[in-house]
Amino acid sequence: MRKVIILGTGPAGLTAAIYLARANMKPLVIEGQEPGGQLTTTTDVENFPGFPDGILGPELMDNMRKQAERFGAEFMRGWVTDADLSQRPFKLNVEGEGELECEALVLSTGASAKLLGIPGEKENMGQGVSTCATCDGFFYRGKKIIVVGGGDSAMEEATFLTKFASEVTIVHRRDQLRASKIMQDRAKSNEKIKWAMNRVPVEVVTKEEGGIKGLKVRNKETGEEELLETDGLFVAIGHRPNTDFLKGQLDLDELGYVKVAPGTTRTSVEGVFACGDVQDHVYRQAITAAGTGCMAAMDCEKYLEGAATIDWSQAL
Repeated sequence: MRKVIILGTGPAGLTAAIYLARANMKPLVIEGQEPGGQLTTTTDVENFPGFPDGILGPELMDNMRKQAERFGAEFMRGWVTDADLSQRPFKLNVEGEGELECEALVLSTGASAKLLGIPGEKENMGQGVSTCATCDGFFYRGKKIIVVGGGDSAMEEATFLTKFASEVTIVHRRDQLRASKIMQDRAKSNEKIKWAMNRVPVEVVTKEEGGIKGLKVRNKETGEEELLETDGLFVAIGHRPNTDFLKGQLDLDELGYVKVAPGTTRTSVEGVFACGDVQDHVYRQAITAAGTGCMAAMDCEKYLEGAATIDWSQAL
């Protein structure tokens, strides 16, 4: 039996761990298949406050983990296959570890960016390939960029990147975009944005000296392959919240993100809290995730110290 278990070790989970450990709650933090979250695939992080010269993503996450361990947080490597949140104590099945029980649960399992699944993509993540324009756009000032996708997120990312890039080419596998009309019009009216429609991404091509050279695509109309040269490739085909093991256990929105009560981290199940990208499909930043991690820890501490003071009927 654990007082509180935290699922996930991104900025949200580790911040929650720091706060709960300092409150003597002795949290158990379970690392998933991507310890450290999406920041471990990022090289320089320049927009996290307190680091005027920037910091490497993996280094930032390692520092957060050490800080949590310093105050007594315990870590376990594992993957939660299913959960029973129907009654307390909550039960979690962890692959390789068996069943764990806890009085309170903090969900910070994040959301994974959908990838193209082509050669050279994962190998160059953070080295020319990115899934976050807000995080990495600054590094491509005056350079050529490709954005892959046809939805609102792709149009938004491409438009944002024109603030830095000399040229942004949108690659889409169809001849029609899925984005809303207003987002399409905004992108089409931007002189810096070029279009490569009916092109299927085939491979990320790299330079001998390192970095990416371009994106090889197949023309669906002719069947011919061509290389679109670029300095950076941004994949914008959506995110998938890591909530499969929670379906049927608590309220999720139509995209699979955990619903929380406005202004809190309380979910539809008393004693379960959610923070970070698993409940945020709008901002998806390290600093906002860390902020909600703090909120979840404080909400959780208040719950464990006196659940009767919380009106859970107002949760959602």
